[in-house]
Amino acid sequence: MELCNRWGIPHSQFRGHGDGTWSDLDRRKARAYQAYQHTVCPHCGTRHEEWDEQADGDEDAYQAVTHRCIGCQLIEDKRKTVPEGDDGHGVKVALIPTSVHQAMQFARDHH
Repeated sequence: MELCNRWGIPHSQFRGHGDGTWSDLDRRKARAYQAYQHTVCPHCGTRHEEWDEQADGDEDAYQAVTHRCIGCQLIEDKRKTVPEGDDGHGVKVALIPTSVHQAMQFARDHH
């Protein structure tokens, strides 16, 4: 349903059974998915019921772990070099493959 929601298509079409029109079942599935999504915390991705022992949840349902994303680390490091004030307004930091960066450098240097 996540992909159907993202692509805006009925579930029956995603499964290869529909012609793209929304059946009553497709609409019910979409509404149920939306209702479910409203129960999910936008920050951690868990639901209250997963933690609530009164609802057959477990207060130890998840463990917090750390993970370092090297890409995010590079972005944060580069952000530190963006000037403050007007000179930094609108400056975005993005990752591009090294090969693309080298080709761009070559094109700049040779034109």
